[in-house]
Amino acid sequence: MKKIICKKEYDTETATLIKKTTFGSFGDPVGYEETLYQTPAGLYFLYVNGGEASPYPQEDIQRIGKAKVNEWLENH
Repeated sequence: MKKIICKKEYDTETATLIKKTTFGSFGDPVGYEETLYQTPAGLYFLYVNGGEASPYPQEDIQRIGKAKVNEWLENH
């Protein structure tokens, strides 16, 4: 998936996968996944996707700052 946010490109095809976390099981309407990536330019983002009753009912890319990256890694 590719998305432009604030004139910067975030692309799961060209970024480095750092960590993927899955909540629930495949097909679970409240289940979802969060995948942390780092772009070649050093920016971080989360690719998120889930069931219709989850926090992420549609796939999306959300940018995330370095301070939040450390917090996310500690909690996942």
